[in-house]
Amino acid sequence: MTIIQAIILGVVQGLTEFIPVSSTAHLIFATRLTGLSKAMTAEQTTAVIAVIQLGTLLAVFVYFARDIWAITSAFVRDHLALVRGGAGGRGFWGGLSQEARLGWLVFIGSLPIGVVGLVFKDVIEGTFTKNLWVIAAMMVVVALLLLAAEKVGRRRTEMEGLGLKDALAVGCAQVLSLIPGASRSGSTMMGGLFAGQTRETAARFSFLLSIPAITASGLLEMKEALEKLPADSAVPLAAATVVSGVVGYASIWFLLRFLRTHSTGVFIAYRLAVGALILALLAGGAVSALDQTAESAGKSVSSVGFRVSS
Repeated sequence: MTIIQAIILGVVQGLTEFIPVSSTAHLIFATRLTGLSKAMTAEQTTAVIAVIQLGTLLAVFVYFARDIWAITSAFVRDHLALVRGGAGGRGFWGGLSQEARLGWLVFIGSLPIGVVGLVFKDVIEGTFTKNLWVIAAMMVVVALLLLAAEKVGRRRTEMEGLGLKDALAVGCAQVLSLIPGASRSGSTMMGGLFAGQTRETAARFSFLLSIPAITASGLLEMKEALEKLPADSAVPLAAATVVSGVVGYASIWFLLRFLRTHSTGVFIAYRLAVGALILALLAGGAVSALDQTAESAGKSVSSVGFRVSS
C-alpha cells in the first residue's frame, strides 16, 4: 500500500463513516480502483478498513470530548454515590443523573453488535462482506428502511429523553452494519428515527454508540493487521488513519448542522441511485461481484478453516 493509496482510503473513510451512505461499500470500491484489492486478501482488506476506522474514532473523541468527559465522570460519581447509599429512595435508575444514564444506554446499545460480531467474525472477515451483490442490495434496503423511518418517526425525543427502548432500538439496528452496504450511521439513525428521536438526536447518539463498536473492531483487527499485512504497510496505514480522523471530524460537524434543518432525503436518494447502478452493472456483467484475487484468496482461507474445524 502506497502513501497515495492510503490517503485515498483515509479520505473515503472520513467522508463516509458518519454520513449514512456506507463507508464499507465506498472503501471496497476504493480498494478496487486503487488496485489494493488485487494486492491484498479479503482478510487483509478487512483488517485495513478496521484499523483506519480508529482515525474516525479519534474524531468522535475530539468532537464529543466534553460529552464523553461528562458521561464518564457522572457515571463514576453517581455509582459511587449509590454504593454509599446516596440514592435517596429513588432506586438505581432514579439515582443516576442524565449523563450517567446515557453511559448505560451506550453500553446496552453496544451489546447486540458485540455479541453478533464475535459470533460471525469469520464471515465478516471473509469474501461475503466484499460481494457487490450484497453491498448493492443493502444500499437499497437500508435506504428504504431509512425512508420509512423518516415517514413514520415522530421525531420528538431529544438527548435528555433517551431511554432503554432507544438504546435497544438503535443497538439492534446497529447490527445491520455488520453487513456491507448497510452503513453503521445509516442503520443507527434509522433505528433512532423509528424510536421517535429527532434527526440530530439520532445522529448524536449514533456517534456516541460508535465509540465501543469502532474501538472493539479496530483494536481487535490491529493485532491481526500487524500479523497479516507486510511490514512496509505501517507508515501508509498510519497516514490513512490520520487523514480519516481529520476528514471524519469535518464530516461530524457537517452532518449535525445539516440535520438540524434537513431530512436524510439526499442520502436516501444517493443510496438508491448507487445501489441501483451497481445492481445494473452486475446484471449486465460490466463488473464482477468479487475481485478475482480476493475471491481466490477467500476460497483458500475458507478451505483452511474447514480443515482446522473438522
